[in-house]
Amino acid sequence: MITATNITKVYNGTTVLNIEHLDIPAGQNFGLVGNNGAGKTTFFSLLLDLIQPTTGNIFNNEITVSQNEEWKSFTASFIDESFLIGYLTPEEYFYFVGELRNRNKADVDALLAEFEDFFHGEILGRKKYLRDLSKGNQKKVGIVATLIGDPRVVILDEPFANLDPTTQIRLKKIIRERAAANETTFLISSHDLIHVTEVCERIVVLDKGEVVKDIQTSEATLRELEDYFSGEPMQHQPENI
Repeated sequence: MITATNITKVYNGTTVLNIEHLDIPAGQNFGLVGNNGAGKTTFFSLLLDLIQPTTGNIFNNEITVSQNEEWKSFTASFIDESFLIGYLTPEEYFYFVGELRNRNKADVDALLAEFEDFFHGEILGRKKYLRDLSKGNQKKVGIVATLIGDPRVVILDEPFANLDPTTQIRLKKIIRERAAANETTFLISSHDLIHVTEVCERIVVLDKGEVVKDIQTSEATLRELEDYFSGEPMQHQPENI
């Protein structure tokens, strides 16, 4: 579904991303982790054609992202609050996104009804502008808006940040269920190793712009990631005799 080949990004002589080859198949919950400055946001920005690569290409369903905009019809994203339109209410914003994705008001209302628990009575019918909502509630709006129009690819940068524990649990359930039901490809970056291992079936670790680990998630993954980021070697348990 998504392929990066020989992709680099260089700023003022410093290489901030250098990925020789990366394939993300359709329907995979893909996690991207790394410390600050690892290149996670740069990769997502290239994938969304927000910046241009220094070398290489990223393909979304065989479409070259930087050369053709057809991928936008089946790709949705929420990176940060700048993606929102602050002077709209949540309802106005949802309907605006619906129009962009050829969904009428009834279609959008039907989708929003599925997220009543996720909104927890704090989003709809409050007559507040998006700019006046808390960071957590702005994130709820941005995340749900990505699901309008049944996109095939959803990109979320730090989706669990600023959410309370109950909402984090509900979000993980939403991602897993929609991935399974709609074969949606979710790309998720997060500093929270627990959440990303619980929701992603594959995790790539970036360090200084390069892929240093590519892990199929298992019961051992969280410990492996914790050992890597703590700088401690993974301790192997003795086999039962």
